[in-house]
Amino acid sequence: MNAARPLPPSNTESGTSLAALQAWVDDVARLTRPDRIHWCDGSDAENRALLASMEADGTLIALNPDTHPNCWLHRSDPDDVARVEHLTFVCTRERDDAGPNNHWMDPAEANAKIDALFDGCMQGRTMYVIPYCMGPIDSPLARCGVEITDSPYVVANMRIMTRMGADALRRIEREGSGAGEGANTFVRGLHSLGELDPNRRFIMHFPEELTIKSYGSGYGGNALLGKKCHALRLASWQARQEGWLAEHMLIVGIENPQGETHYIAAAFPSACGKTNLAMLIPPASYREAGWKVWTVGDDICWMRPGADGRLWAINPEAGFFGVAPGTSAKSNPNALATIQHDTIFTNVGLTDDGQPWWEGLDDRVPAFDWKGRPYDPANGPAAHPNARFTVSASQCPSYSERAEDPQGVPISAIVFGGRRASLVPLVFQARDWTHGVQVGAAMASETTAAATGQVGVVRRDPMAMKPFCGYNFGDYFAHWLSFDTADAKLPKIFHVNWFRKGDDGRFLWPGFGDNMRVLEWIIGRVTGKADAVETPIGLLPDASALNLEGLDMPVGTLDTLLAVDEAGWAAEHADVQAQYAVYGDRLPEALRG
Repeated sequence: MNAARPLPPSNTESGTSLAALQAWVDDVARLTRPDRIHWCDGSDAENRALLASMEADGTLIALNPDTHPNCWLHRSDPDDVARVEHLTFVCTRERDDAGPNNHWMDPAEANAKIDALFDGCMQGRTMYVIPYCMGPIDSPLARCGVEITDSPYVVANMRIMTRMGADALRRIEREGSGAGEGANTFVRGLHSLGELDPNRRFIMHFPEELTIKSYGSGYGGNALLGKKCHALRLASWQARQEGWLAEHMLIVGIENPQGETHYIAAAFPSACGKTNLAMLIPPASYREAGWKVWTVGDDICWMRPGADGRLWAINPEAGFFGVAPGTSAKSNPNALATIQHDTIFTNVGLTDDGQPWWEGLDDRVPAFDWKGRPYDPANGPAAHPNARFTVSASQCPSYSERAEDPQGVPISAIVFGGRRASLVPLVFQARDWTHGVQVGAAMASETTAAATGQVGVVRRDPMAMKPFCGYNFGDYFAHWLSFDTADAKLPKIFHVNWFRKGDDGRFLWPGFGDNMRVLEWIIGRVTGKADAVETPIGLLPDASALNLEGLDMPVGTLDTLLAVDEAGWAAEHADVQAQYAVYGDRLPEALRG
């Protein structure tokens, strides 16, 4: 970098009192050469100005103010609509530390390759400096970062998804000033839209440096670096070093009629019903009996052992970045209510009166598709299958006040799950923590539109972390196993499958709100009040243990949902063991054989 190159003008005389942060921002400015620097304070006035400027240049389209006040539509470049796992790298000094579950590049090579792309890339643009906190601003479980970007769309989304602005900067300065010289106390994230050229696109992670560099994409987690890049890939590395867990899990509170709330963390691959479960509305009979569901988070969970031996968790995010297609009054009324105002929609369709629309929402016919063309079914769906909404979590009707608790919430159960048309029962419980880790490590699901490539192919996705674990899966499994200590009071572990199909290809379980029936059994197992039957794969409810009142379920369906095909599971186990071979000596002994 050219230290003699003059710095562009800034909206503040000196952005920060933390010398390390100021020096990094100055270095990036000299490399990228923006026209000006803007330090984001997270204020309402700043946000209004950003939104107005994006409306003026067409980055955002204002939606119907009567039906969707303060809502906006953004249309991505058609070649920039999803995660790009083949262009996502973990760059550690030793290749084995990244593991075969990640694409690896030597840090020196990676920095040289991507810095060459960043050279001069912000000319004619504003460079935004975004201080942010992942988690409640005063939480000891929270961690901070700074993202530098040339995208005002990213700024607006990061304001929703994180605690962004002046308060985060003060925490960064406080933690930085109390650390030793050279200590890296915050995640450094550098992002540029570049030319939005798929051939000039990389998402690089440097966990040993707590650094992220992303170039050439404006989509979701490729650009909102607090999300998957920080909250999972780098945080999982930090968590192993510091003795906690950074997981791709929702957090939901289930309150029983006695007023007791149990918190469940659940891991599902993207687009497998995580948001639906996080915002579940129980069946009428449960609501009348006094059951309530509280949403803490829909995507990411950071867990740390407390002084009482239990795992305590926070949702490090402040918003939801949810998949729009399929979200409806039937599938997720709470999500639909959440996104009626102050929401950014990305790549959805548009009605003739300026309302957002996507497949599965209702039976209207949209006027425009996600590319802005007049809607024509011959061109494909109106909304991109991975179309998104970005909205503050606090707008959710079921949002839990405990989501803002600096100490987090105690986790009673951990649930793994995936989209499996056959073999996997509706629900089963692991026998103990080690068996639970085995269950999570062997998890598989049918692929979805959230990842590029074929849809509907079963792929192994341990703990739903395959695209997101920032280090070797063998070490990751060992880290999970290490929590089973003499004084630990660990959550019970379960596996669910809402997607089992019958011979006619139809789903056997109604899902959605009726998943509450399975959660009731899970809580019953945690409290010792529900019965279970021992099977070769774990503990299952018998036919009388699940509350099916009010369900019109054909005779024999529940037996199919709870059936254990021992020959099929033997083949599953063999497939899992074959795939474990790539981890070699790093695979814990408890997962072998």
